[in-house]
Amino acid sequence: MDQFSVSNMEQIFARLVDLGTVFGVKLLAAIVVLVLGRWVAMVLRNFLEKSMRRTDVDETLISFTANLAYIALFAFVIIAALAQLGIQTTSFIAILGAAGLAIGLALQGSLANFAAGVLMLLFKPFKVGDYIEGGSTAGTVKEIQIFNTILLTPDNKTVIVPNAKMTGDKIVNYAAQGTRRVDMVFGISYDSDIDKAKQILHELLKNDSRILPDPAPMVVVLELADSSVNIACRPWVNASDYWTFYFDMMEGVKKQFDANGISIPFPQRDVHMYQEQAA
Repeated sequence: MDQFSVSNMEQIFARLVDLGTVFGVKLLAAIVVLVLGRWVAMVLRNFLEKSMRRTDVDETLISFTANLAYIALFAFVIIAALAQLGIQTTSFIAILGAAGLAIGLALQGSLANFAAGVLMLLFKPFKVGDYIEGGSTAGTVKEIQIFNTILLTPDNKTVIVPNAKMTGDKIVNYAAQGTRRVDMVFGISYDSDIDKAKQILHELLKNDSRILPDPAPMVVVLELADSSVNIACRPWVNASDYWTFYFDMMEGVKKQFDANGISIPFPQRDVHMYQEQAA
């Protein structure tokens, strides 16, 4: 009985040694795969960051893309390490795929905003500090995020616009070219001197240092309207001077027209009354 027990113990011990040897080799292989895979993932992440910085990509997109790539690569490394241990990873991959599909369906709007944010950061239709019109809102771009764009309106309201809505409509960038044409129309009465009015406008433009010489300002008769002769005034200024010049010009024109007897008519209508003869 004792010999049988000793023999069984020896067989069990030998079996354990064999299993330990096999499992130890697999464990060692899994550790090597994990360590080397993590190192490769880090190297690829750093390479991706440097490559994106050389192409002048936004820093937010660089950080997000590099971290996302690292997480995806490291997930594959973990699956490969588990496979070295003899664990069936097919079910893990299926579960991850199903979970990814469910998350994608649940976050359709967020994913659309994310894709739009990536496209905006890559193609840069506008940058921080630009005054734009987009997503049914106009304002100065304060921040461009992965999911949203933050605008600051002229009356100091912060508006958060989803990126999908921003790229789903037209975007007007008023600061992209650096200069803007100021389109103004001044109506004078039919009794006023057209040449005198045009001379006043030319003098105001000539004496304003904000006016750009090229393209040259344009002052022309635009329309013979119902109650006025409309004169178009179209000078060019730097984008940053647009509104200050516009307000100053409006005030200056009114004062100079009044001082020189040029009247600005208001809409009016002549009514003719006829008395009906009795039969």
